Amino acid sequence: MESTHLLGSSKKRVKIHPHTVTAKYATHTPYSPQPGVHTHFPQPGDEGYDDAPSFEDFGSFLEETSDRKQLTEGKRWPLTLFGSKDRDATVKPQAAGGGDGSEAGARAAKGSGRGVGEQLASFGEASVSASRLTWVGLVGAALAHGCLIVLTRLASEHFSLGPLFLLLVRSIVQLLSVAVPLHRGENPFGPEGYRLRLLCYGIAYSLSLCCAYSSLTFVSPGNGMTTWRLSTTALSATLAFLLLEERLGLADGITIAAGLCGLGLVLLPTEDESNSGAPTSPVAFWRGAFGWSLSALAGLWMALALVGYRSLKERVGVGTALFTVSWTGCLLAPASLVLLQEGWSWPVSAPAWGVVLGLVACSVAAFLGMTHALTRLHPALVSASQSLEVPVAMLLHLAVLPLAPTAPEVVGNVMVILSVGWLVAMKLLPSRGGGRRQREEYEEILDSPIK
Repeated sequence: MESTHLLGSSKKRVKIHPHTVTAKYATHTPYSPQPGVHTHFPQPGDEGYDDAPSFEDFGSFLEETSDRKQLTEGKRWPLTLFGSKDRDATVKPQAAGGGDGSEAGARAAKGSGRGVGEQLASFGEASVSASRLTWVGLVGAALAHGCLIVLTRLASEHFSLGPLFLLLVRSIVQLLSVAVPLHRGENPFGPEGYRLRLLCYGIAYSLSLCCAYSSLTFVSPGNGMTTWRLSTTALSATLAFLLLEERLGLADGITIAAGLCGLGLVLLPTEDESNSGAPTSPVAFWRGAFGWSLSALAGLWMALALVGYRSLKERVGVGTALFTVSWTGCLLAPASLVLLQEGWSWPVSAPAWGVVLGLVACSVAAFLGMTHALTRLHPALVSASQSLEVPVAMLLHLAVLPLAPTAPEVVGNVMVILSVGWLVAMKLLPSRGGGRRQREEYEEILDSPIK
């Protein structure tokens, strides 16, 4: 904002910033008003006060003029895989048309006839509602992941269906998601200029699934999935900082660390495993080591996939991402079957097909919840919220096979539940306070004595 008025023979130009106020003096005589520069701002009680800029304009003004964003963009690494190469091309046309947009926004604000307080309240309610829907989707995705673990174990133990075969079946069924981009008139293989990055995302996601499902042949499903989730959360936080320069807050980092400690307690060996006096054969040892390594490798690929889609969130829709994961899974799952020499076994009964269809439905629901959340949240927060799948799977497994869990498992699962619950509460409850602080800054600028 700029305002000018006459002070003797000099003209005073004042630039109002959300945090600082600077004044520059210039000796231009005689004084001539500049086009597009306001000489007076309405005050509370004056005519036209309700036509002040909306909260959305002020929020974007804060974001665009913040020193933190300017410093971050000035030091951003010239990445080719995760960077947006047409960033400048998309920003410049908006800057060129900024005058028309501002005039249109002013006319819309005048036509709305709503006060500043009402606009702030409506914007805050919309933001809180969107955040609630995002976190509800994440919790639903975690529940679906927990059901997915139990159904995979049920299909393997009772119907002799291999994990990689189940992955292949779900990938084939999910090919029907191609109807979503086609219905919207989009290219199912992604927009031009982003197809290579989308292909890398699909390969990373499918490789993660192949490694995770292959590890179930060598380690127990509970240990394999817990290791997968622990490594995904830790590596996604690291890769998001290195590749996207997205940092976690101190409270988020502490909460995620507590959840990771809970997952570590779940992975502690039981007394029967630690006190067994029978010597372990080298073959069994290396099979277990290979299974644990596959689980950790699956976490690395999944972290790369989450960060990759985070960089494509504005260009690639959820339906296109699901189709990409499906057709790359159709190529990599058979290759993994041949490499590990896992046999083929088709479902031969109605309950078996019901388990397979339920597995497909849970996988689709979990993917949609996670991928939609990536458009709004940090990848590590998305992965940490999915840690809730571990206690959900334990409870469902206890309902099927009533086996008493060990003390470390109980404590670890309680820590995971508390960390995810605190994370959700911390993200939703302070939202109104944040809106109140922005409104106070906005009113402070409007009430400024510099006119």
